Amino acid sequence: MIKTFQHVSYLWDEKKAADLAGDEVALLVYRSNLLGADLRLTNYGGGNTSCKAPAKDPLTGQQVEVMWVKGSGGDLGTMKRSGLAALYVERLRSLKNVYRGLEHEDEMVELFNHCIFDLASRAPSIDTPLHGFLPFRHIDHLHPDAAIAIAAAKDGRRITEELFGGQVGWVGWQRPGFDLGLQLLDCLEENARKGITLRGIMLGSHGLFTWGDTAYESYLNTLEIIETCAVFIHSSEGLTSSQPLTKRPVFGGAKAEFSENLKLSGSFPRQQAAALAPILRGFCSSQTCMIGHFSDDERVLQFINSRDLDRLAPLGTSCPDHFLRTKISPLVLTLKPDEDLSDVAKIKETLSPFFEEYRKMYAAYYETCRRPNSPAIRDPNPVVILWPGVGMFTFAKDKQTARVAAEFYTNAINVMRGAEAVSEYTSLPRQEAFDIEYWLLEEAKLQRMPKPKPLTGRVALITGSAGGIGKAIARKFAEEGACVVLNDLNAERLEETKAAFKIAFGNDNVAAVTLNVTDSQSIASALEITCLHFGGVDIVVNNAGISISQPLVEHSEEHWDKLYDILVKGQFLVSQAGVNVMRKQGFGGDIVNIVSKNAVVAGPNNAGYGSAKAAQAHLTRLLAAELGPDHIRVNSVNPDAVIAGSNIWSGGWAEGRAKAYGIAIEELPAYYAKRTLLNEIILPEDIANACFAFVGGLLNKSTGNALNVDGGVAMGFLR
Repeated sequence: MIKTFQHVSYLWDEKKAADLAGDEVALLVYRSNLLGADLRLTNYGGGNTSCKAPAKDPLTGQQVEVMWVKGSGGDLGTMKRSGLAALYVERLRSLKNVYRGLEHEDEMVELFNHCIFDLASRAPSIDTPLHGFLPFRHIDHLHPDAAIAIAAAKDGRRITEELFGGQVGWVGWQRPGFDLGLQLLDCLEENARKGITLRGIMLGSHGLFTWGDTAYESYLNTLEIIETCAVFIHSSEGLTSSQPLTKRPVFGGAKAEFSENLKLSGSFPRQQAAALAPILRGFCSSQTCMIGHFSDDERVLQFINSRDLDRLAPLGTSCPDHFLRTKISPLVLTLKPDEDLSDVAKIKETLSPFFEEYRKMYAAYYETCRRPNSPAIRDPNPVVILWPGVGMFTFAKDKQTARVAAEFYTNAINVMRGAEAVSEYTSLPRQEAFDIEYWLLEEAKLQRMPKPKPLTGRVALITGSAGGIGKAIARKFAEEGACVVLNDLNAERLEETKAAFKIAFGNDNVAAVTLNVTDSQSIASALEITCLHFGGVDIVVNNAGISISQPLVEHSEEHWDKLYDILVKGQFLVSQAGVNVMRKQGFGGDIVNIVSKNAVVAGPNNAGYGSAKAAQAHLTRLLAAELGPDHIRVNSVNPDAVIAGSNIWSGGWAEGRAKAYGIAIEELPAYYAKRTLLNEIILPEDIANACFAFVGGLLNKSTGNALNVDGGVAMGFLR
């Protein structure tokens, strides 16, 4: 029987579940994936689930009770069996005998290792004892917006008791750990002594624990409790108690300037966001280069345009999972939605005090709350920036983290909306928040993270990147950690390349847009999309090109103009647009121009192409000289005879070159290889490696250079 819910998604498939019958761990993974698929139930990477079932002890051969629980650092929505930790239940519970109290919480995490059943399983998380001490076979611990709204309400305990008739217990706020696990057990046993059978436990300002005897019972119980919370919040009737719900406008209603008369409409707010994003990215990257994300979700706009914004935003979030990703509070801009952003220097001057004040606030928060053994202060820049009338920006070390931060703050907004609807929103005390943010166990997790790749935190736009050399460059940059913006005039080929890149590098790290390098409006649109998607751009590779080989007397004016439009004008226009964004960011960047051996070597039937390539080469030198003070490096790569996967051989170019050399077309690859000093065929990947050499960090003090990748053509030597 299919269950219907208004505010949560019922995704259980009886046939799929039947196929997993008898394998409790497989059912746990299945249930976890369903719960993680609904962001209203828990955030990316948040929450944990478990099951307890008998298993054969590999040492004794006896049946023992084992708990499988989501391991450290996993995500419910994508978790596989390998993402679980497996522990002996009896050993885990026996740790109560050596527990020395709250001051010694962290040492218990090391002791979890003595309880591990499957040595190949994931490391146990700090929430392990919260599942281990409860006697139920299947347990869900989630961070649903609707439940946290009640958990973070001023009188959340009373609401919980009345809403569920005492069937959902309450445990006040405490940092996750061993003692909280004991408190959950105490809550369960205390209610049992009163004759009350609990269906779940609400954790103050934190989340929800629910359970069942089977995977399905736990799943259904979880959905039903969250649905009850959500229906109550959305109801206009409230509780039948001495303190009934008072209906009021959401977040106090919209401010007057954001009412129906708001003159912003259509795409203008997003154009404003794209124009400001690189400036904000520059401020947020004062210590580490950050990637941006923009959201104009309706829920976000409702909050940032409201009368309650100034009261609620400084309070910060309540759930630990929220503020770990969003920092203690957001930065709220006072720019008008239709602010004139054309004077970049003036806008930076206006915004600078806001960022300075935020950094001072964060430093004071750190100094006030720090413990003797606290880790050093982290980046004091804001993660979440709110621009009333426009939207929300988030900045982090990579795109996924920036996007997830936006999702978490949207969840926090949902929590504030719900708490304000039923009572009054309360956030965690600053000291409690600090003790989570600078928890030594969290710091140890950060220290275990892999070293960033060379291009992590950088955004690269490569023209003509749906095939050939451009595609190879984009792939190399993505492999080295960059966010890449693919573009091409061929929409079908672009879509195919985007799909392949997303499979290889993930949805977050790839964007795609059609781009005509000869059309300034097309370029402006592509840069706008880039700024909205990633916050700005750091690397521009001018790769889009065309090849036409004709004798002088046969060379048409149309072909001449086409060569110069795409190769020279295109390089000029794309570089110009890219530099405007880089200057807004204020921390430099790279332009790499894919030129050619033909820029310096004179050959037959090549007047148009060769001279256009020479113009590209000199434009590289001119821009290097001009942009040095901005720390924008401009370099070129000179390929020759890159045949594999390249469009250069279409449109008659191969035929023209073969005719010029007096050979057959099929002889061209061998001909080009044999004329090189190294006797090598040049591949697109060779050009990609040369581009990476310029932008990968080792040549940050080099500009105005040309790197030949031609197998060694003596006539092409520059010096």
